[in-house]
This record gives sequence, structure tokens and C-alpha cells, in this order.
Amino acid sequence: MYRFFRTALGVMGLFCLLVIIGCEEEALPTVTVSGTVTGTNGPIEGATVFQSDNENVNALTDATGTYSINITEGSTITAKAQGFTTLTAEGNTAQSVDFALDIRDFPASFATSGNQVLDPVFLPGSIQPTADMGAVRDVSSDFFTDVDYKGAIDPDGTPWYAGWSFYDNIIAGNLRPDPLVIPSNIITVSDADMQAAGDEVYWTSDNLYLLDGFVFVNEGQTLYIEAGTVIYAKAGEASNASALIVARGGTLMALGTAEAPIIFTYEGDTGEFQASLRGQWGGLILLGSAGLNSAPGLSAIEGIPTGEARGLYGVGEGYAQDDDDSSGVLRYVSIRHGGTLIGGDNEINGLTLGGVGRGTTLEYIEVIGNRDDGIEWFGGTADAKYLIVAYCGDDGIDYDEGYRGNNQFVIVHQGPADADRCSEFDGGTDPETAMPYAIPTFSNMTFVGNPSTRAMTLRDNAGGKFYNSIFTNSNRGIDIENLPNSDSDAYQQWKDGNIVIENNVFFNIGAGDRNTDLFVISDVD
Repeated sequence: MYRFFRTALGVMGLFCLLVIIGCEEEALPTVTVSGTVTGTNGPIEGATVFQSDNENVNALTDATGTYSINITEGSTITAKAQGFTTLTAEGNTAQSVDFALDIRDFPASFATSGNQVLDPVFLPGSIQPTADMGAVRDVSSDFFTDVDYKGAIDPDGTPWYAGWSFYDNIIAGNLRPDPLVIPSNIITVSDADMQAAGDEVYWTSDNLYLLDGFVFVNEGQTLYIEAGTVIYAKAGEASNASALIVARGGTLMALGTAEAPIIFTYEGDTGEFQASLRGQWGGLILLGSAGLNSAPGLSAIEGIPTGEARGLYGVGEGYAQDDDDSSGVLRYVSIRHGGTLIGGDNEINGLTLGGVGRGTTLEYIEVIGNRDDGIEWFGGTADAKYLIVAYCGDDGIDYDEGYRGNNQFVIVHQGPADADRCSEFDGGTDPETAMPYAIPTFSNMTFVGNPSTRAMTLRDNAGGKFYNSIFTNSNRGIDIENLPNSDSDAYQQWKDGNIVIENNVFFNIGAGDRNTDLFVISDVD
């Protein structure tokens, strides 16, 4: 009996306590607040209005910028929208509160820098524009060709990719290249073969060369590849991967022509495979002794075992900084179906340039169907013209570690799916504030994305100057990283004048056609 009364009293006590707590937590009264949110160009659709101390209490504005929200009495409300400043106002008793948001500085620069939203009106089966896209930004110099058009292709000339490239078929709607002419004589080349081959090595078009594993062009060695030569690489992953690596102090003279380009692909490719086939072999890697901004200025290139001394690039280990360093010549070269997996999240880019100097000649190069990035610069000063990256699985082009070269006439064309950004640009890694800053210059680019891609991302203190280009068919336009309480991010580089985006054309960007859609500050918590 005692236990019964003790239990009963306990239950009654708990009930009374719950009643008291319930009374103490009686809901506070609410008030309905409505109004409009406007910006520089009128009503803002999709702006968020929320209770300042509880973002779960929120409402979105409609096409007229109108909202209505029930908030706790005594609270304030905040309005925010992409590309605009955030504004807080008293909402505790007022029945109507209107917000007028100021556009943030980076999106506001869209029009003042000569950028515009305009259909370039490409010719059928081409990226040759026909629309009048207005004035260009003069970037003529010893490197840049002085042209009066935007984008990578002259509206009044024959596209420079015509005839020699795989891309010529892709843009015409044929995802297969022209059939390859395969010589019957096959020469297998291992790393040991190259080390024993002497200072000058010649590969000729009457032979087919088969890379067996990682094959290095060694310090003091020059590899000459004749126009029209086809180089196969054995398929495989990890320790079975094959790639051609030009070590610091080595030279590659790949001298293709428009009539007879040099082709790097995987063993068995007869030209019958689609552009989307990826990751069949490694890729082409050039390493030099131009400066980096990562400590200590000497790095091991990704995709190569870190214990391999010939995989180092930059300054040190007997190499002084030489920004005019030459790794040779690549002209009319097609790199296909590379990017095999080396390890966890570690693939080889189609063309990797680690600490490569401006003495290197890079012209008329395409990377098709690479699993990782198409072309990536790790520091250095290499300049390039007439570049194509298409149907790659990750980013189209990428740079890091203080890259500061010049590039003109660049095409990035992502496949309809399974791709990341058209371009992803990083400034430095360790530390991000290291000098020299990554501030390369690009002019006359044409980017064709897909509904899941971004045209360009700048982060990790990256700078860069981008002129006279066409950005189409992406989910987002240009976004730059803004870190809280930091002066070592891309947004600071923009404020310091180290990011310049002028006289470009944007079309069919999924986020919309307002400057606040096309120029985005990505605030990172």
C-alpha cells in the first residue's frame, strides 16, 4: 500500500509541475507584418524576410516583391537577397514594413565594367558568333593578339579548331572523332627505355608509341615528336597507370601541324569512341622551375608518387627560380580520354603545368574527355593560345599556387552532365596570403556550360583578369569567395583591383540575367 501512495503522489507531483511549466511557456502573441522588398532595379522576387532571432520564421517575396510574415511580438525582422546588402527593421507593432536594399559592390560592377547580357547567336553547329557584341577591351601587348571581337572565334573567319581537332566534330554534333591512322609498327616505351635513350630522342609518325607506366623525359633530355604521330598509353589505374611526364630540365618538342596533329590517347583507340569516354590513361605533365607562392616554393605534382624526385616542380633541389624557363613546344596536340584514378580522389589532369615558365610554347592544344580537370596550372608563368577543353568530368580549366601567365583564345565546352565548373581558380594553398598572387590574364574565351555548372569560381585569395569573353549555358555566372573577417580571400582581391571582369557577354545563365544573378559573392561561414 505504501508503494501505491508513493507512486500516486509522484505522478500527481509531475502533473502539477507540467501544468506550471506549461503555464510559464504560454506562447507569446504574434503580429502580422507585410510589405515590399525592392532593390536598385525595382521589386526583388525571392528575397527572404525572417524574424531576426529565428530564421525559421520566414517568408519569401513574390514577383512584385511583396511578403507577409507572422512574427513574435517584440521581434525585429530582417530582409536579405542574393547580391544585396542585408537590412533589419522594427516589426513588433508596425503592420507594414518596406525594405529598400542596396546592391552589393561586386554585382554593381557588372554593367559599369562593360559586361552585358546578350545572345551571341552562334552559327548552327558552331560557336562562331554572329551578333554585334559591342566594344572590346584593349589588352594588346607583346603576347596578346589585337582583335576586335569577343569570344574565342573570329566571327568573320574560319574557326581555328576546324580540321585538326576532335572538338571540330563535337561542336558539329558528332561526338566521335575522325578515324585514326594507326601504324603497324608498335614501339613500347618504358621509363627505363627513356633513361637509356640518350639526350635526344625522336618519335616519328611511321611508328605507334605505347607508354608503359610513368615515362619521364629526364633532366637534360629532349624528346622530339614528329607531326602526325600517335602515342598510345596502356590503360590502368594506380600503380598500373601510364603517363608522359616532362621533368624539370627536360624538354618536349611536340611539333604537330593543322594537317597532322599529334594525338595522345589510350591503347586501342581507333577514333571510334565517344567524347564522354574518360579515365582510360593518365595524361601529359610538364614540370618547370618558374616560381610558386606555396611554401617552400617546391611541390610534388599531383598524380605522381611523392617519393619520385622527378615529380617535383618549382624552386629548390638544385633549381633556381626561372620564370622564363622552357619545357619546350606543344603545338597542334590532341590529348584524349585521360585522367585515370591514381588514388583516393587523385586523378591526373589532361594537361598539367607545374611551375612551367613563359619560355614554353603552348598553342593549338585540346583536351577531350578527361576524368579530372582539362588543363591545370600550378604556379608558374606559362602563356598559351588556342586552347580547347571539352567533355571533361571535373573543371574545364583550373589554376593555383600563384599562377600568373597570359592566355588568349580559350574554349571550354562541358558535356550535358557529369561535369563541374567551366573554370575554378585558386590563389594559394600554404599560406593563402603568399606572394606572388595568382593574377593571370585571359582574353577571348568562349565557355559553354550545362545546367549544373558554374561559369567561373574564384577562391583562396585568387585574382585574375578576364576580358572580351562569352559565357553561356551555365547554372551560375561568376562567383567569388568572401570569408568572414578575412583579407585573404577572392573578394578582397576584387576590392584591391586584382580581379577584373570587363567587356564580357553572358547568355542563358540559369540563375537569371540580373547583375545580382551573374556576379555573386559567396559568403562562407
